[in-house]
Amino acid sequence: MRRRSAEKRLTLPDAKFGDIVLTKFINKVMLAGKKGTAEKIVYAALSNIESKGNKNPMEIFHSALNNVKPETEVRSRRVGGATYQVPMEVRPDRAQSLAIRWLVDFARKRNEKTMEDRLTNEILDAVNGRGGAFKKKDDTHKMAEANRAFAHFRW
Repeated sequence: MRRRSAEKRLTLPDAKFGDIVLTKFINKVMLAGKKGTAEKIVYAALSNIESKGNKNPMEIFHSALNNVKPETEVRSRRVGGATYQVPMEVRPDRAQSLAIRWLVDFARKRNEKTMEDRLTNEILDAVNGRGGAFKKKDDTHKMAEANRAFAHFRW
């Protein structure tokens, strides 16, 4: 029997834009507990986006996140000694955390000079439907589509 699930922690909105999702994004960018540095990087990336796009950077950030959020994914399920990749819908909170994780991870792998530039370009790529994070979402959906035959193993 499993224990009860952990309760969700309260996330405070960030200082500049008052957005809870942006706080989660900053926390994901943060390395070794250096939140101030992470905030500087994210805010600089958002100001770069504003200067390039001449639009509200928060709208662009949220549309990038929505473009990267997966709707379906595959989960492993053992049935009679065989493991099947069963396509399942993604819960909204998990979809958001996956989108944030993918954006930050693929920004880190880019080869621009500073993390600000990497984040800026990864977010702009995600808005325009390209970049590593968007490709990851696409691959996840293709995998779920390919394994649709095992959908009846859903539990």
